Amino acid sequence: MRKWWLGLMGILVVGMAGGSYWYYDAHQTIMTGHLRATTFALVSSAENSSLDYQKQYRYIEDIHDGRGYTAGIIGFTSGTGDLLKVVERYQKLQPHNRLVKYLPALKKVNGTASHHGLGAKFIRDWQTAAKDRKLVQAQDEVLDAMYLKPAVRAAQADGLSPLGQYIYYDALVVHGPGNDDASFGGIRRAAKQRAKTPKQGGDAQTYLRTFLTIRAGVMRQESAHHDLSRVNTQWQFVVAGKDKLQVPLSWKMYGQAFTLTRAKLNQLKW
Repeated sequence: MRKWWLGLMGILVVGMAGGSYWYYDAHQTIMTGHLRATTFALVSSAENSSLDYQKQYRYIEDIHDGRGYTAGIIGFTSGTGDLLKVVERYQKLQPHNRLVKYLPALKKVNGTASHHGLGAKFIRDWQTAAKDRKLVQAQDEVLDAMYLKPAVRAAQADGLSPLGQYIYYDALVVHGPGNDDASFGGIRRAAKQRAKTPKQGGDAQTYLRTFLTIRAGVMRQESAHHDLSRVNTQWQFVVAGKDKLQVPLSWKMYGQAFTLTRAKLNQLKW
C-alpha cells in the first residue's frame, strides 16, 4: 500500500513540478454546484442577455438563423432535432402533456427552418408547459446527455480545467456535436493538430487560445455568429488565468457588461 501511495504522489508531484496541474484541474467538473451555475450563467449571458438562466426554460422565438424555433435554457432548435428530443423526453416524464400533439410536426420540420404545424399555438403551449418541473427536468436531461457530459468527457481527455470544460461546452452548444470542420469535433481536431493538449504535455493557455482561434474562424463564416463576443470573453478568461472559473468574473457580451460574484451565484442556484 505504501509503495502504491508513494508512486501516486510521485506522479502528481512530477506533474505539478512541470507546471502542469491537469490531473487536479481535470477532476473538477462543471457538472454540479457553483461551477455548473457559473457555466450556465455565462452561456445565458450569450443566449439570453441575462445571468438568470433559471428563467430561460420558457424562452422561445425564431431568431432567423435558419434553424426554426430556438427554445429553452440553451436554445434547443426545431431545425436541428434537439428540441424534438426535449419534447420526446418530456412525454416520457409527463405523458399526455400539452406538447405531445406537436411531436409529428417537430419530426417533419427537423432539418428545416419551417414552422409548419407549430406557430403561435406552439409558442404559447411551450411557455405554459415550462412552468412544469417535468419540462425543466427534460431540458436538463437532454442538455446533460447531448452537450454537457460530452464536453466534460472531451475536456478531461485533453487534461483541461473547468475553464476548458466551459469553453468546450459553449462550442458544443453553438456548433453542435458533429465531426465536420464547422462542428465541435472538427474544431477540436484542428486545434489538436496545431497545439498539444495539457494531457499531451502542452501548455493549457496555448492550446485553448489555439482552439478559440479556430473557432473564431468558423464563426466568421456563419452569418448568425459574426459577433465574436463569446470567443472574446473566453479568450479574456484564458489570459487572466481564470482556469477554475473562479469568481468574480466580469465580461462583455454583445456590448452588455456582466459581473458574476459569489453572492450572485448563490441567488442563481435553485
